[in-house]
Amino acid sequence: MFIRTATEEDANQLIDIYRPYIENNTTSFEYKVPSLDEFKQRISDIAIKYPYIVMLDGTKILGYAYAHEYKDRDAYQWTVEVSIYLSKNAQGKGIGSKLYNSLEEYLRRQHVVNIMACITGANKISIAFHEHLGYETVGIFKKVGFKNNQWLDICWLEKQISSPIHPETFVPFSKLTEWD
Repeated sequence: MFIRTATEEDANQLIDIYRPYIENNTTSFEYKVPSLDEFKQRISDIAIKYPYIVMLDGTKILGYAYAHEYKDRDAYQWTVEVSIYLSKNAQGKGIGSKLYNSLEEYLRRQHVVNIMACITGANKISIAFHEHLGYETVGIFKKVGFKNNQWLDICWLEKQISSPIHPETFVPFSKLTEWD
């Protein structure tokens, strides 16, 4: 197994992993599965500024994780939101931790300070996973999403990965070099 940067060619496999999170539960607040073109565009748009990575076993993608903009104002540039999705067969095997560890290493190299995760309140497994990795719950927003005929809370969790007095210049992912 190995981790690499996602490409647009991975979109079909990533959609297959993401689909159950949309269709079978409330993990994702999307109502319909994105088209192949839309998913490819998401990958390419995110990868300009942030890491989008996959874990492979041979040629089969087991899961993926990415960071994206938390808010679009300049003062927020050192804070990102992260997401992770694993195939059903990959869950509970340490793959999520390996993906997040790799993602966090990229984010440190980009001089990110804070990582945020937004999780459906009923998703106790994901909340416990994030807490195990050092995230702390910092807020609960009540009934902010409606899916599967129910109102849903969201939990915001935060992890600080550095604590500079003054942050270093943010480095877009597409500008990182092997030596950063």
